[in-house]
Amino acid sequence: MDIWEKLYAEAKKEYHPESISPFIDAHHVVCAIEAENGKIYTGFYIEGASGVIALCAERVAGLNMYIQSGQTVVKRMIAFRDNPPTNNGGMPCGACREFFLQLSDKNKDMEILVDYETRKTVKLIDLMPGWWGWKRYNK
Repeated sequence: MDIWEKLYAEAKKEYHPESISPFIDAHHVVCAIEAENGKIYTGFYIEGASGVIALCAERVAGLNMYIQSGQTVVKRMIAFRDNPPTNNGGMPCGACREFFLQLSDKNKDMEILVDYETRKTVKLIDLMPGWWGWKRYNK
């Protein structure tokens, strides 16, 4: 079993779409990340009737990593709905991309799986050309 299979299996455990209340749905998008030390953390998307309540699975996984270990560096990430990503799927949204770059400058090298069958990945830096925050890191 390679690391992507492990990440997929851990994230898949979180996939069970449900309504928590008449206003909040959860677990319909899931994510697993591998931290710098090799430990795996998971997260799931949670959304409320008001958009400001929504948290993506990627950010929840990153927050779980930080809360549970104090780590800020992610080596690898997989995110998906009911099936593993294919054909450039599983891309984090702009807010999640921003979150991970702000969490650590090392996350620029984070591998994001975009095709499970071929193991195709992209690095976060390739999704954020000319990112505004480098000036703060370079001080």
